[in-house]
Amino acid sequence: MHDIRLIRDNPEAFDQALKRRFYPLPETGQAWSALILDLDAKVRDAVGRKQEAETVRNQSSKLIGKAKATGDEAEAQRLMAAVADAKSTIETAGAAEEQAQSERDAILASLPNLPYEDVPLGEGEEENVEVRRWGAAQNYAFDPKSHDQIGENLDTVNAGPQMDFEAAVAMSGARFVALKGPLAKLERALAAFMLDLQTEEHGYTEVSPPLLVQDRALFGTGQLPKFGEELFQTTAGHYLIPTAEVSLTNLVRETILDESALPVRMTGHTPCFRSEAGSAGRDTKGMIRLHQFNKVELVSITKPEDSDAELERMTGCAEAVLQKLELPYRVMKLSSGDMGAGARRTYDLEVWLPSQNTYREISSCSTCGDFQARRMDAKFRRKGEKKPEFVHTLNGSGLAVGRTLVAVVENYQNEDGSVTVPAVLRPYLGGMDRIESQA
Repeated sequence: MHDIRLIRDNPEAFDQALKRRFYPLPETGQAWSALILDLDAKVRDAVGRKQEAETVRNQSSKLIGKAKATGDEAEAQRLMAAVADAKSTIETAGAAEEQAQSERDAILASLPNLPYEDVPLGEGEEENVEVRRWGAAQNYAFDPKSHDQIGENLDTVNAGPQMDFEAAVAMSGARFVALKGPLAKLERALAAFMLDLQTEEHGYTEVSPPLLVQDRALFGTGQLPKFGEELFQTTAGHYLIPTAEVSLTNLVRETILDESALPVRMTGHTPCFRSEAGSAGRDTKGMIRLHQFNKVELVSITKPEDSDAELERMTGCAEAVLQKLELPYRVMKLSSGDMGAGARRTYDLEVWLPSQNTYREISSCSTCGDFQARRMDAKFRRKGEKKPEFVHTLNGSGLAVGRTLVAVVENYQNEDGSVTVPAVLRPYLGGMDRIESQA
C-alpha cells in the first residue's frame, strides 16, 4: 500500500519509480499519479462538501427551537428546509466520497512497491547483478545425473523408489512428489537443521503458524488482490499459504509494538502451496517447481532506519545454511523488473546444480519497507513519542527445503548412484553417511 501523502507531495517521483519497474500505464494512458490524484481530489471535495453541510445542519438544528419559541414560523420553516437540504448533501457527498475513495484505494492496493534507487534497472533476470560467490563446483569423473534420475533409481524396501513422481501424479496430478525412506528422512533432517541454525545461532524465534488464512492476511502481505490466480482456495473461503511469510508477518497486524521489542525475528517450517500459474512448460520434471513444497521462512519486523542492515543480516543467515552444507552458490541483486511486487530490494541465493550446469534460485530475501505494514496496520511507538509509526517488514527463505534436497542429492552424488550425506546433517540421520538403495 502506498502513502497518498507522498504521492501528493511528489507525484513525479512516484511515476518515475513505477517506470523503473517497467510497470504499464493505466488504460487511459495517463500517469498513475494523475489518476490517483484525480480520485483523491474527488475524495477531498466530497469530504469538504459533507463537512460544510454538517455544519449547516448542526447550526440550523439549534436555531429551529429558538425560532419556534419566538413564534417566527417562517424562520423555523426556512431552517428546517436548510436542514433537509444539508442532510441530502451529506448523503450524496458521503456516497461520492465512498465511491472515489474505494476506487483510489483499489488502485493504491494493486500497484507494486517502489524499488530503491540502488536496485539495478532492468526488465528481467538478464539485468540481475552478481554480488558474490561462495564455493566451487565439483569436477566429477562421470556425467552427473539429475536429482530425479538419482531419486527414482534409489529403491526402498518393498515401497518403490525413494523419489516417487509416478505414484504422486496418479493421486494428485502433475507437479507433486512422494519422498520415501532415506530421502524422506533427509528432507526432515534438512528442515530440522535449518530451524536449529536459525534459532540457536541467529536468534530467530521458531513459530508453528496456521497454514490456512483468510483473504485479509494475503492482502496484508500483498498476494491479494492481484495474484489470486497463484493461490489455492478452499470451499470454506480460506486460502492455503503460498509461503509462511504470510502467516509470520501477519502476527503483527493491527498492533502497536514498543520500540524496545524491535527487531522481531521469526522463523517457521511449513508446507507451501502454489498453483504455479503461468509456469506451464517450466521445470516440469523433478522437484524444482511443485504445487506443494516445504520451506523454512525468515521474517523480520524492524524500525525503518534498521531495515537495510537487517536485509544484509537476513541474507547472511540464509547463506550460512548453504555454507554449512558446503554447497556452491552465488548472491544476485535482482533488477527492478525481476523483483516481487512487494519488495523494494531483493537478493536471490542461487545454488549450483551439476545436472543443469548452472545456478538455480534457492532463496529470496527482500525488504518491503512499510508497504506491507500499511496494508496490515502494523506500527511501533518510539520511547517518549505519542504518535506511532509504521514498521518495516522483511522476509526470506532460509531455505526452500525441497530445492536444498535437490542441491544436496546432485552435488553429493556418487558414480554408483548413492548420495553422500553432508557432515552437518549426519547427527540428524542417526549417523548415516550415505543414502543408497535399500532393496
